[in-house]
Amino acid sequence: MKQETARVAQVLGMMYNGGVEAVVMNYFRAMDRACVQFDFFVDETSAFPQRAEIESLGGRCFLVPSYARPFRYISALKRLFRQNGYAIVHAQINTMSVFPLLAAWLARVPVRICHNHSTSYPGERKKNLLKLVLRPFARLFATHCFACGDTAARWMYGNRFVDRGRVTIIPNAIDLSQYHFNAEHRAAVRREIGANDGTLVVGHIGRFVFPKNHLFLLRIFRAVLTIRPNAVLMLAGDGDLLASCKFSARELGIERNVRFLGVRRDANRLYAAMDVFCLPSFYEGLPVVMVEALANGLACVVSDKVTRELDNFPVEHLSLDADALTWAQALSESQRFFDAPEALTQAFDIHQNAKRLQAFYITRLS
Repeated sequence: MKQETARVAQVLGMMYNGGVEAVVMNYFRAMDRACVQFDFFVDETSAFPQRAEIESLGGRCFLVPSYARPFRYISALKRLFRQNGYAIVHAQINTMSVFPLLAAWLARVPVRICHNHSTSYPGERKKNLLKLVLRPFARLFATHCFACGDTAARWMYGNRFVDRGRVTIIPNAIDLSQYHFNAEHRAAVRREIGANDGTLVVGHIGRFVFPKNHLFLLRIFRAVLTIRPNAVLMLAGDGDLLASCKFSARELGIERNVRFLGVRRDANRLYAAMDVFCLPSFYEGLPVVMVEALANGLACVVSDKVTRELDNFPVEHLSLDADALTWAQALSESQRFFDAPEALTQAFDIHQNAKRLQAFYITRLS
């Protein structure tokens, strides 16, 4: 007898083009959708650029109130979980997962997954206070605990819980074949941004939001120009701080060398054009953009707040207390290696990891 397709409720917050959304979409595309199908529950004010693709792949989309209004949010989720008879709810919103998991518990959903993708940074006091308040409760209604890596797991669930083997690591896997270096892509994009063969291209892909620390990246790049005067900084993404970053580039006198590309669907082509990838974030879980960059053969210069789980690859960590010139020297001296490391392929291949996650879902339903 044919097995019925399992529908998993994937709960996210705002759906833009961020890292968590990219990870969930990567797993969705790689699933055997005859066995497991994803339905998406997202904030009703989301831009939701992925909606058409989700629906074309058989997923359903539900717009719900913001978790900033927890009573309305929980009530809406509880009703939808019951109406649709979900057996699995997978909450992907870090400490905020306590709210959808409470709704799932009230709706008597048997499998409730808390999934953490993040850590914290002392500079975000208001946001961190909320995280610290909610963190002890995040797994209260969970039957299973996931994290994108060891650092995120320990921050969310505590060392003792992790050391007891109570947390499943689901890496931020990608379709590595899409990110292999391509010389034609490199030449085409470098022409687009006005970079010749000898131009140092420093790259960054990410939303223009506080944790990504774009303002420091701009100061770093100003120092790069004292070493490599013709260098280009390539920034892809959108966000609330984009306008202020453009203003800062003008104020720093570097706007002629900075390319603000907006939201792009061709990240693989952009990586090929870069010579080094820079990520001076205030905090990260396990950044999918680093995995993508490494898969394309890029060395990465990142802050000491970024997870150490990729340290076996060409990654250099620098302190955020180091001056911009120290960062600039590291970027200027980095060397491309073109081919993805074999160990990266083994750890972050989406097809292997999707099979593992799919088996987890199906096993819990049997």
